[in-house]
Amino acid sequence: MAERLFGTDGVRGIPGRPPLDGRTVELLAYAAALESRATLAVLGRDTRESGPALGRSLTRGLAAAGCRVLDIGVAPTPAVSYLVPRRGAGLGIVVSASHNPPEFNGVKFFSKDGRKASEDFERKVEKRIGSRLPAAKAKRTPCGVQDYKDFLRSTFPFYRDLSGLRIVFDGANGSGAAMGPRLLRDLGAEVLEIGTHPNGKNINRACGATDTARMRKEVRRRRAHCGLSLDGDADRVILSDERGGEFDGDSIIALCALHLHRRRELRGGKVVLTVMANLGLVRGLERHGIGTIEVGVGDRNVTEALGKHGLVLGGEPSGHVVFRQLAPTGDGLLTALQTLAAWRESGGALSRHQRLFERYPQILRNVRVERRVPVEALPAFQRRVLAARKQLGGDGRVFVRYSGTEPLLRILVEGRRLEQVSRIADGLACFFAEEARITV
Repeated sequence: MAERLFGTDGVRGIPGRPPLDGRTVELLAYAAALESRATLAVLGRDTRESGPALGRSLTRGLAAAGCRVLDIGVAPTPAVSYLVPRRGAGLGIVVSASHNPPEFNGVKFFSKDGRKASEDFERKVEKRIGSRLPAAKAKRTPCGVQDYKDFLRSTFPFYRDLSGLRIVFDGANGSGAAMGPRLLRDLGAEVLEIGTHPNGKNINRACGATDTARMRKEVRRRRAHCGLSLDGDADRVILSDERGGEFDGDSIIALCALHLHRRRELRGGKVVLTVMANLGLVRGLERHGIGTIEVGVGDRNVTEALGKHGLVLGGEPSGHVVFRQLAPTGDGLLTALQTLAAWRESGGALSRHQRLFERYPQILRNVRVERRVPVEALPAFQRRVLAARKQLGGDGRVFVRYSGTEPLLRILVEGRRLEQVSRIADGLACFFAEEARITV
């Protein structure tokens, strides 16, 4: 069964349908346990109603390979990453579709060092998947995550707290919905909660890091000092300043990079950004003597580049930010704490830190597709993209890619003038749809 199952962030789909039908999930877990040679796995999930059933299928597959399971239940994805090496596990598994709507779900793996499993591991797992597995009795042990919460608390400077801050917290009705408010209150903040009542069907629904409108509205209405929104599995975060202005991953990196640079803790004097980062951020960091390394989209690409170049900070505009000196992968709660700490050190209103760089107008158009027509097989569209890049010159860019988790072609256009950027983005989206025979 050597077919492609993995996308850019694990295996995604509709539960009950391949590749997330029970049998395939069992075979997937069995193959992953054999490939990793794990005798112990840490298993966590988000709040989707399909999560428990998928977890049971994974447990059966792991048991068939002789692998015991530490089941931490509903918990942030980074909690699995943290606990795997500390519990001596050979494998970590998270049942989550991250920021996707509640009808989706997914399975993603972590290696014994707590990092997301490599593409090489995923390809080998795909090749190992067969059609049967030996019978075995599932061995599952419930496990708490208090030590993960203690770890998060320990990363906040011991000489500071959050007293005097009113924070709107949006848990996306996901896996960080319970832990986040407790953590912030333990540090002294007044917390106003939204998106903290998951029912299995409301994860990421009009809330969370991919839809921050309600959170930002509450910040203004409640006169809060800031707000923060996790995504469904709590591995990313987007903030709001006191005016309701969105403080995305680019703004987080700017604030934290300059903070670490001033403290002489920005190892290598560079940060890792993806191709989706705003050009204004790149130029702004350069003015402060901070270099950048550009990688493809995906937090796994960020973490690999951080390790390769010995750097400590990198991330994406989506709010996936990695503080490599603290954790091996992106962590929304950790990122929130580090951002709040940097802000408290720097002082002033959070909106003042929106001016750390001049943000270039950036338009993202998503074209829904039923089939992924290779972009290189559309020469007229390729010529149109090339012409758009020439039109924008050195102060702009065009980036086209298929989403790794959704049936979308993403067209990102960036430049100095909003009108020009918008016109180019709309034109490319319509042209692609026409050439690929897709109805926009």
